[in-house]
Amino acid sequence: MIQPANRLQETKEYYFSRKLKEVRALEAAGHPIINMGIGSPDVDAPATVVEALKKGLENPKAHQYQSYTGIPELRQAMVDFYKKHYQVTVDATTEVLPLMGSKEGIMHISMAFLNPGDKVLIPNPGYPTYSAVTKLVEAIPVFYDLDANHHWLPDLKALQEQDLSQVKLMWVNYPHMPTGANAQDGFFEELIAFAKANHILIVNDNPYSFILNENPTSILAYEGAKKVALELNSLSKSFNMAGWRVGMVLGDQTHINHILKVKSNMDSGMFYGIQQGAIAALQLDTSWFDTINDIYKKRRALVYKLVEKLGCTYAEDSVGLFVWAKLPEGVDAEQFIDNILLEKYVFITPGTIFGTQGEGYIRFSLCVTEDQIRNAIDRF
Repeated sequence: MIQPANRLQETKEYYFSRKLKEVRALEAAGHPIINMGIGSPDVDAPATVVEALKKGLENPKAHQYQSYTGIPELRQAMVDFYKKHYQVTVDATTEVLPLMGSKEGIMHISMAFLNPGDKVLIPNPGYPTYSAVTKLVEAIPVFYDLDANHHWLPDLKALQEQDLSQVKLMWVNYPHMPTGANAQDGFFEELIAFAKANHILIVNDNPYSFILNENPTSILAYEGAKKVALELNSLSKSFNMAGWRVGMVLGDQTHINHILKVKSNMDSGMFYGIQQGAIAALQLDTSWFDTINDIYKKRRALVYKLVEKLGCTYAEDSVGLFVWAKLPEGVDAEQFIDNILLEKYVFITPGTIFGTQGEGYIRFSLCVTEDQIRNAIDRF
């Protein structure tokens, strides 16, 4: 047998890829699974967005290769969106790059900036893809712990005392997944100063700004950020377009050009119809966010009841698409969710898949209907 590359030795199949096989097997056996583990929006994308996609299909160029940088109208829509909602000004030609989902951007950024042996600061708990991609490009993950006592923010003073000479990149993610924590006043200013002092490129992964959050914020809104920071964003959660695979990265022209060198060798442009749909989404007014947040507020109130029924606690000031709940002291997260899956046929995510700091926590997705949540409550 041909042996795989060494880089795969430390890379496992994505947790949800593995776990959903077990969930599907239970469903195939006739068990009524309620899936509260996955953050895949179940509400339809806006009707005007779907219509824009359909209309885009009629364009004579729709089925041809598209530009690696997206059509100009899409880039302009992304720039206008950032100006309107974040008060951030970027150049549509040079400082924004459309992506096939922000997950693609994590790989592109890592390939563009990291050499084997470079170190990367990664949040714990945090999105598992940050560490997986770091290992795939043969860089070294350096985890920084987050905890509730520090509002799930990095302790920059403690980090400054470490040897950061080989650190090239730092992933941050606010609003934070999985905890729902928001960046507090003054945090981004301190982070920018930290990046400048240590010659580190910050990447803020920002797909949850508009979900149950009254204050959407971009790191690029702060003075000096563009020289030391990139920002990833996505239409997946904000517009219920997860399967469309539309994201973006914004930042300084030089940084964007480095990423484009990678991206242009890995895909052949985003489908034209999807670009037209994305433009329509980005041009929606804030009433769209009011509509989806009314749905999520009702669901979250019910999830809180389920959390309490399980003897867990939660922070009421969290935002985003999930509820992060603390288990009773001494309860093992993975064993807890496995028992619930096999006994009650409810799938919840264990906090441990996000890092060691997730031990003792579980995560509930709000991408389930109110009836399903009530059903889950009744099962207990």
